[in-house]
Amino acid sequence: MKSIINKEIYEITIKNSKFIGVIIPIESLDDVKDNINKLKEEYKNATHYCYAFKLINDKGFSDDGEPNKTAGIPILNVIEGNDLVNVLVVVIRYFGGIKLGPGGLIRAYSSTCKEVINKSTLVELIKGIEASITFNYSKEKEINYLLKDSIIKSKLYEENCTYIIETTKEVLDSISNLVTINYVNEKIIPKHN
Repeated sequence: MKSIINKEIYEITIKNSKFIGVIIPIESLDDVKDNINKLKEEYKNATHYCYAFKLINDKGFSDDGEPNKTAGIPILNVIEGNDLVNVLVVVIRYFGGIKLGPGGLIRAYSSTCKEVINKSTLVELIKGIEASITFNYSKEKEINYLLKDSIIKSKLYEENCTYIIETTKEVLDSISNLVTINYVNEKIIPKHN
């Protein structure tokens, strides 16, 4: 299971139609709607905004006016064929006056999706944990060292240090005797080497 780190864009012209592939990391259905609305603002007057998305527990697609099964499903097939999750791929089309036919549309939408994925930096995903930990200032250097392969999302310095981290169960277990664990949520996180 993999995902992407950053938004990427790929553009190609096929028989006078411009196809713009955009891949975006997402975490929810709200992210899907928000990003599609932003792209419709950014790429005004496009003929079609076809898309597919894959979350851990959900997926969906839209042909947005293209003939049935010629855009959304081909995009989704490419996403799933690359074992990607938490991604949205939108292929924006500006019609150039030449009809491509069903086979041509499937090839155009699939290849645009493949190329934008090829431009992306992929990361392996693993089951992980988001946690809030609190500890004494005197332990900060040791904690930072033990969290070197984890993501520290935020640090709060008050009476004690409080970090919000994304890590593995093994790392959290290894620091559990040094910190107070305030909360834990299971989460899919990027794998660090």
